[in-house]
Amino acid sequence: MEIKWHGHACFEIRSSDGKIVVTDPFDESVGYPLPDVRADVVLTSHDHYDHNNVGCIKGSPSVVRGEGEHAIDGIKFRGIHTFHDTSSGSERGENIVFVFEIDGIRLCHLGDLGHVLDEKKVKEIGEIDILFVPVGGVYTIDAKGAEKVVEQLNPRIVIPMHFKTLPLKLPIRSVDDFLKGKENVTRKKTLSIKKEDLPEEQQIIVLDYE
Repeated sequence: MEIKWHGHACFEIRSSDGKIVVTDPFDESVGYPLPDVRADVVLTSHDHYDHNNVGCIKGSPSVVRGEGEHAIDGIKFRGIHTFHDTSSGSERGENIVFVFEIDGIRLCHLGDLGHVLDEKKVKEIGEIDILFVPVGGVYTIDAKGAEKVVEQLNPRIVIPMHFKTLPLKLPIRSVDDFLKGKENVTRKKTLSIKKEDLPEEQQIIVLDYE
């Protein structure tokens, strides 16, 4: 499996047999260059402009939205209902967490999760190998909230997302608060990994945007 970050909450996940899943594509007003990628499946955690620009993705991808089970091209996706804020959605609406498996590796993309998980949601999400977690605050959980969610789900690999970089035009925090005091941090351009190479000890991998 190969994972590239296109900025914000948008990742390109390529399976060993060439299937491509893209998460939460943004529009040009966000500040990053639009992702130049062809996909088989696009996941959209919620209908905000910085997460739902499916039209920029090349090809004729299947678009997965909403909670429940979705099976596409041999991949099973499970959408789990959460909220974009700490007020049951009254401030910013709903959010879908997606759990799916590629090449025997279980991935979880938290979208714009705005709250720490309760016990029921932790059980729904289940065991996770790779977790994509927002850390920038303001519109999502912040660094402390992200640390708590990581503790709740205990993934093998943590990939921070939705944080401030130079191109990003949104007023959120950088990844530095989340990384403060942590030693198990690696920075990569892309992540290439097989199931048998998953680390025993949890690692944080910060990807550079493409």
